[in-house]
Amino acid sequence: MPAELVKKCPECGGLNLSWNRDKGEIICRDCGLVIEEKMVDFTQEWREFDGEEREKRRRSGAPMTYTQYDQGLGTEIGQKADLFRLGGKDRNKFFRLRKWQYRISTAIERNLKLALAELKRVSSYLKLPKSVEEESARIYTLAVQRGLVRGRSMESVVAGALYAACRRHDVPRTLDELSEASGIEKKEVGRTYRFVTRELGITILPSNPADYIARFASALKLSAETQSKSIEILEQAQKAELTSGRGPTGIAAAALYVSALIHGEKRTQREVADVAGVTEVTIRNRYKELLDELDLEDDIKKTKKKKKR
Repeated sequence: MPAELVKKCPECGGLNLSWNRDKGEIICRDCGLVIEEKMVDFTQEWREFDGEEREKRRRSGAPMTYTQYDQGLGTEIGQKADLFRLGGKDRNKFFRLRKWQYRISTAIERNLKLALAELKRVSSYLKLPKSVEEESARIYTLAVQRGLVRGRSMESVVAGALYAACRRHDVPRTLDELSEASGIEKKEVGRTYRFVTRELGITILPSNPADYIARFASALKLSAETQSKSIEILEQAQKAELTSGRGPTGIAAAALYVSALIHGEKRTQREVADVAGVTEVTIRNRYKELLDELDLEDDIKKTKKKKKR
């Protein structure tokens, strides 16, 4: 059993355990019971002190990744930097082998090569985490293998895959942001996203407005108290069923606007609308709904009275 799975001693129930790596044993310090023995040490048996030593001693390459067209398992025939070390004949051979390697590759591989470069560019522009990039690359690879890219632009499928990955990992990005980053119309991104998720059977839950609060509050330079109050307002709104059938960005922005007014950090509806990527009318409508249904007017009036004093 791995050491991480052993939580307590089966004999005395003690939590004071010792893992002896040299002997491969887990011992209870309270009663002395040897819980596990002859354990395999999965860590490397050699040490390295710089990059050169690591390259010499390691026995495997980089981990598999969907962000490369061959999942990082392929072999490239030389690099352009190697040209300077070669003579005339070897240089011609180098170019010939590189040309044949490109010719032998399939249409799917060539498509993935271009698409994954575009995916990395959009991901970098939106500052997405590595996990989202990996998931979106996996979704795009599946879409290509199932023939879902035929008849659609590569960029729109990449944007749809990225949006699906963002939704699955609870990383809030709007369709407007993806449209701006990829240069594809918002409607086309949404249409491709729905098509890809439907065809691949990907289940995605509705967006939670609370996921957008931290980003919007950071852009508007609001305090932590305002953020926590806006999340409370959203929880009340969800209980009152005010969030169903409404865009998550609009309701999140309105909750943040109300919270800012309560804490005396006034921001204009225009500022909030610009950050959230919605119209002032949407902010105004959601704001009125929250005030009417949740009785928040009294809190705002109290803040105004304190300011006057």
